[in-house]
Amino acid sequence: MSVRRCLPWPDGRLRRKAEPVDEITDDIRATWDDMIDTMEAMPGVGLAATQIGVMLRLAVVDASAERGKAVRMANPEVLHASIELREHEEASPNLPGVSAKVKRPRAVTVRFLNAAGEVEERDFVGLWATSVQHRIDHLNGRLYFDRLGKVKRDMLLRKAKKAG
Repeated sequence: MSVRRCLPWPDGRLRRKAEPVDEITDDIRATWDDMIDTMEAMPGVGLAATQIGVMLRLAVVDASAERGKAVRMANPEVLHASIELREHEEASPNLPGVSAKVKRPRAVTVRFLNAAGEVEERDFVGLWATSVQHRIDHLNGRLYFDRLGKVKRDMLLRKAKKAG
């Protein structure tokens, strides 16, 4: 288990769609463990494999107050999203030093392959839901600032460039 380096924006891999995972192997489990170590070291509430340069549809989320409750997901997909939105200040280790308020559905139902290799459907609410949606965006080659209007996005990227 180890902390991995997060790709710096604008690394092209952050814009690529991740490949599906066929089965849960020891390599996948080891990657998940590294992702959890990396997430905890940030500290953050989630990490997608693409953020560390692993181009597989893997994600981990842990929005628990006490930590140690990470959900490991392969091939996560949103089946249902609430109409009610929730605004949250989002950031990314791939673009350190900046953040922005993003509105996303307050609750989502997600289907994924779990650590046992079984298909699972789970409801996520609040910060958990925000984190899962943020991860799925990463797996699809999108970053949180893509959800901002052009003016806000350009301002954020200029600020990040100065900070870097």
